[in-house]
Amino acid sequence: QVQVVESGGGLVQPGGSLRLSCTISRSIFSFYAMGWYRQAPGKQRELVAGISSGSTLTYADSVKGRFTISRDNAKNTVYLQMNSLKPEDTAVYYCNARDMDNMNYWGVGTLVTVSS
Repeated sequence: QVQVVESGGGLVQPGGSLRLSCTISRSIFSFYAMGWYRQAPGKQRELVAGISSGSTLTYADSVKGRFTISRDNAKNTVYLQMNSLKPEDTAVYYCNARDMDNMNYWGVGTLVTVSS
């Protein structure tokens, strides 16, 4: 059973920063891609940022230049550094890992609230 655990969410003022962490109970080398998704109230879940096994990076247009995805292979952890946060970034953020058999593993999510 693969466990995906997110952390780092919280309340931050507009313009502030947060770093989310996602730790997986299996070597991240075994996954084809990993990513961060978010879901705001009343909206569909959307891809925020992704990183492939070949280190190809993908970002939603709305976060380009503000968010950075990275990984620490030794710690089986993927990070999402979020800068210049806006109220519209408020959402539950989910970590996803997709393995070579196209199986998806999700965490339970971490809430990010951007508000003054």
